[in-house]
Amino acid sequence: MATTACFIIVSRNDIPIYEAEVGSATKREDAAQMHQFILHAALDIVQDLAWTTSAMYLKAIDRFNDLVVSVYVTAGHILCVSDFNCVSDKKNTEKMENDIYVIFFAFSVGEVHELYIKILLNPLYLPGSRIASSHFDTKVRALARKYL
Repeated sequence: MATTACFIIVSRNDIPIYEAEVGSATKREDAAQMHQFILHAALDIVQDLAWTTSAMYLKAIDRFNDLVVSVYVTAGHILCVSDFNCVSDKKNTEKMENDIYVIFFAFSVGEVHELYIKILLNPLYLPGSRIASSHFDTKVRALARKYL
């Protein structure tokens, strides 16, 4: 099974508008910087893939040690990026990727995307600006606990 360690929503201009370390992964001192580095490095890959495929879910676009990066690209080209700490059997890569797909799709594409749309519908929210809603953060973390 996989547990997510970091979840970021990135605007069209590659600016992080929401960031959360979620899941049950043990946290190290340098974990936040490492996750940011890995996820921002994966953005270059996403820029190439997003315009060459019609798929919205780009699974396992990058790997670093035990971390696998998955991305969901919305119709407005907003990216939901997560890296997962893979703790399953490394020999069974197909099962591991399926586990990641199930978790990421249920977590990000389903309910977090719906929460993001609700933020966009708020007339006081400027699209592309940082999401500072404590309600949004609480809901995302609750969903992470539910699925992870």
